[in-house]
Amino acid sequence: MIQKKLKVGITGSIGSGKSTFSKIIADTGFRVINVDDISKELLVSDKLIKEKIIELFGKESYIGNEVNKKYLAEKVFSNSEQVAKINSIVHPAVIKKTESLILRNLEDVNIAFAEAALIYEAGMENIFDYVILVTTNEKLRLDRKVRFDNYTEEQFLKRNENQIPDDEKKKRADFVIENSGSLEELKSKCGFVLKILQGLILTNE
Repeated sequence: MIQKKLKVGITGSIGSGKSTFSKIIADTGFRVINVDDISKELLVSDKLIKEKIIELFGKESYIGNEVNKKYLAEKVFSNSEQVAKINSIVHPAVIKKTESLILRNLEDVNIAFAEAALIYEAGMENIFDYVILVTTNEKLRLDRKVRFDNYTEEQFLKRNENQIPDDEKKKRADFVIENSGSLEELKSKCGFVLKILQGLILTNE
């Protein structure tokens, strides 16, 4: 019996609970790479990315060595065309760094997880063997962001508009986790998926 190595992506639209799902996986002992953190890091540390963003969106994009989040949120992330531009700068480097970290993790584990909000939007689903989609209805997602993250409805809708609809993601995902119930229900579903994945690493080939 040979054990395969699996690369598994975790995604979900804003307010879906993908980060909660990822934390449950991490709490069971698995490593979960946070791709959104990689993106934030590269915005600051990658000189070429920084130069291109300043060239496109102006020097106000940064305050010293830090990203001017308020400025970019207003100037970039509220406009789908601008979002596409910044993504074209950042995503290639993010995908490369993510792949590198996944392969490093797989040196001593059989399943490597990576959480990313924009797996499909960034065209990075091909680096994974399986993708898990965490989903729930838009009303509940909005309520979560307003209640727990102090979002306004307008902020939520702008971010949501820049993401592929869940109906489309469901067609492309390997596992779909409906997260409209309790935390215990989500933990149970997570455990079920982990058992399936652990079964998939075993092969007679």
